[in-house]
Amino acid sequence: MDLEKLRAQIDSLDKQIVKLLNDRANVVVQVGQVKNAQNAPVYAPDREHKILERVQQLNEGPLPNRCLVAIYRELMSGSFALERRLRVGCLGPEGSFSHVAASSKFGASAEYLTLPDIRSVFDHVARRHIEVGVVPIENSIGGGVIDTLDAFLEMPVQICAEIRLAIHHNLLAKCPLENVKKVYSRPEVFAQCRNWLSGTFERVDIIPVASSAKAAELAAKEENCAAIASIMAAELHDLNILCENIEDYPNNETRFLVISQTPAKPTGNDKTSMLVTTAHKPGALVSMLDAFRQNSINLTYIDSRPNKKQNWEYNFFIDAQGHVDESAMKAALDAARQHATQLVVLGSYPQALDVL
Repeated sequence: MDLEKLRAQIDSLDKQIVKLLNDRANVVVQVGQVKNAQNAPVYAPDREHKILERVQQLNEGPLPNRCLVAIYRELMSGSFALERRLRVGCLGPEGSFSHVAASSKFGASAEYLTLPDIRSVFDHVARRHIEVGVVPIENSIGGGVIDTLDAFLEMPVQICAEIRLAIHHNLLAKCPLENVKKVYSRPEVFAQCRNWLSGTFERVDIIPVASSAKAAELAAKEENCAAIASIMAAELHDLNILCENIEDYPNNETRFLVISQTPAKPTGNDKTSMLVTTAHKPGALVSMLDAFRQNSINLTYIDSRPNKKQNWEYNFFIDAQGHVDESAMKAALDAARQHATQLVVLGSYPQALDVL
């Protein structure tokens, strides 16, 4: 086999690929014109889901699905920019895990607004200052994220998509490990690294801050301080990675929600999230949950938060498989409402794709 001839084949194929990509982009420009005329949103999560599913179905190898999905995510990111640049809000500063999750979903061509806290992300979406926001909802080890659960009680937004991100925590600092006196990070991060921290340091001050990226920013400025944060944060703040992958469990994963003002259409592989306050009567919670069983609806997540208007009353956050437009889900919701003083659908949206 002649190496130069093989490279010439690659060059020829690259020429065809670039032409086809730009042919596709010209159609995207026309799509953008139609959307603008109809005042339609740039981001359509159901369309994104179908494209990525179809790409995997068409793939005959040898490239793995992960490679093609990553390429198409960047291609769609560039397509958004051709239509109208997508503005994405997330918990900042740059380098936070929320920023990493948002970047993995919306690519390099989106405009990212990093905000000081989760509530601010909700507020910017509610006021239409940004098209979409990315917020953490639960961690496979630490459970639900309280700030996000509480924000759903007060902010009128829709969940339109979800992101699942493998979380690897790293100890970052400018000093050697033995000189570390303080460690900054989010409270949830400390919970996910509890065993490693207690086994590594005899005495160290654990200081919670609003985000892991903020922790990296502080560690870059203060002597003998470290942060638990992402590799992206280390690069942004010129910190050394003292220890990698310090999470207590290697399969650590965080689920993020994409919030907007626009609902997602059904894809056939959806979730519905809802906020429920049960009636004050014996068995109300059991009866409400049983409404989903009777309609063959699988529940995948349930969490509770105190109702701030009434002592000892709780709001339940529930995820169920299926879309609100499907008949079985409609029947389940109607039956569940008989046992609730409040049931609000927060959104029906495509489940995160499993890419192999």
